[in-house]
Amino acid sequence: MANLNKVLLMGNLTRDPQLSYLPSQTPVVEFGLAMNRRFKKQDGSLGDETCFVDCRMFGKRAETLNRYFKKGEPIFVEGRLQYDQWQAPDGTRKSRLRVFVENFEFIGRGGGGQGGRNSGGYGGSAEMDGGGDMDAPYGAGGPDDDIPF
Repeated sequence: MANLNKVLLMGNLTRDPQLSYLPSQTPVVEFGLAMNRRFKKQDGSLGDETCFVDCRMFGKRAETLNRYFKKGEPIFVEGRLQYDQWQAPDGTRKSRLRVFVENFEFIGRGGGGQGGRNSGGYGGSAEMDGGGDMDAPYGAGGPDDDIPF
């Protein structure tokens, strides 16, 4: 039987990312993500619903996410769900679903710059942390570039 565990979420950070390091010196960042949903109720009024998700990411990209994101900022994440269970000190069993982020994208808010980050909504990738210009879309070098055709 085939299996698939893939999550795509776009929302806002509910708290500043918290960076720490494993004993192996692997970076790990944890953050919360909130996604809003607006819907029409049966009586015709609008309803709002917010879904809160805990997220965790490992490796070099975790340091990049920690460096560029703060509470309230929008982000697009791609990852997988993991179900955790543990026993609390009071003896009760606890559980939660968490998203293990494998990739993320900067997304723009519109209406101006964000301190050197992609503000145009064209999906500057987390791969661009190697010195790329995050204010320009891929392949855009400025107004003086020659047109290739």
